[in-house]
Amino acid sequence: MTPAQGVSAGSLGQPGALPPGMATGILAGLAAGAFWGTTFVAPLAAPGFSSVDYTAGRFVACGLFSALLMLWQWGRSRRGGAALRRPTGRQVLAAAGLSVLGYTGYYLLLVLAIADAGAALPVLIIGTIPLWVMMLGKPAGLRWSSLVPGLLLTAAGMALMMRATAADVDVDGARHLVRGVLFGVGAMASWTVFGLFNARWLRRNEAVNSTEWANWLGLAAGVGGWLLWLGAGTPWAELAERPGLGRFVFVCTFTGIGSAWVASVLWNVACRRLSSSLAGQLIVSETVFGLCYAFIWSGQWPQPVQWGASGLFVLGILASIRAHR
Repeated sequence: MTPAQGVSAGSLGQPGALPPGMATGILAGLAAGAFWGTTFVAPLAAPGFSSVDYTAGRFVACGLFSALLMLWQWGRSRRGGAALRRPTGRQVLAAAGLSVLGYTGYYLLLVLAIADAGAALPVLIIGTIPLWVMMLGKPAGLRWSSLVPGLLLTAAGMALMMRATAADVDVDGARHLVRGVLFGVGAMASWTVFGLFNARWLRRNEAVNSTEWANWLGLAAGVGGWLLWLGAGTPWAELAERPGLGRFVFVCTFTGIGSAWVASVLWNVACRRLSSSLAGQLIVSETVFGLCYAFIWSGQWPQPVQWGASGLFVLGILASIRAHR
């Protein structure tokens, strides 16, 4: 089912069961958020490596996994006598451009933001992506008034979380904090454009399944990560001598396969079954999961304000689901 079908005029605002495929799309979007949330603690799990190293390592791992999977699929298709789908020139260009917006470029900006401003503030900035995608991706048949409850609840959650985070800001590091905020805003803008364009591409290329598209994006991201490493990364000989290399490789492999490839498949499933505005609302789950992981990693309990903000995020998701029925 396409996003347009999921929010048809006959289904908007009607009570009852979710339209066919909508529940699957919602679960896939939430699962993608759970995987994406791990990226906020990944640099903290293996300190001592640069932002470029994290970004390149993650996407080289994603590209290698995509290439191996494509080779396995190619071998299986040959044995079965079927031809494996190959991307056209335009599809290759689309995969390359979108991989920069939603993968290598986005994650590099995010890791730079975390390095300068810590994990919490970039999480909050990235958390505004649902608001932008909801507003920019609203279906023509959905009234603005239907989106208001979800938008207000999400915005209120953001305001509460920012209030809680402001108390932890180090004034002495203000110069780095501002730079980190700018990197975070750049990451937010990059992924917002990716989210909208990726959903549009999937609607226009229904013959390409979600796994195939994740492979093509992953392969393009792998090439981009490798070029980034060659251009600005740490030389392998120096990298191999650093303490914690094994943990670094594990973090890159885990995030490259989990929060890049697996999350991409799940997100493609969500985009094909939901409107851009509802899928955009589900992105807020990345913020909730990211905060949970950060709190677990630091061994601290959330403040009451942060609990309240997370509750508002959940209510915003529920309000958006109801609006899109």
